[in-house]
Amino acid sequence: QLQLVESGGGLVQPGGSLRLSCAASGNTFSINAMAWYRQPPGKQREWVAAISNGGTTIYADSVKGRFTISRDNAKNTVYLQMNSLKPEDTAVYYCNGGGYIIGPYYRGSHYWGQGTQVTVSS
Repeated sequence: QLQLVESGGGLVQPGGSLRLSCAASGNTFSINAMAWYRQPPGKQREWVAAISNGGTTIYADSVKGRFTISRDNAKNTVYLQMNSLKPEDTAVYYCNGGGYIIGPYYRGSHYWGQGTQVTVSS
């Protein structure tokens, strides 16, 4: 079993920044890659970014150049630094752990956090 807990969401003005955190506990030795997804209001959940335990990162085109994913393996925590935020970034952001990066794609697992709300609005 793997437990994931997100934090760091909130309300931010367009152009602002936020950093999300996802702390993993449980069978953390089984973690390969970790990722962030988001679900905008009224839309389906979409993949945002992923990072392998070796540090390889991949991003969705919509966030490339604005968001940075990183991880602290000693703390079993993954971060998402979000800069130059836009209203269309408004969503519930979810952490997924234990998946795999295959080329430019992330293959997710069934381990999800509870989500954290990010609202970008003036």
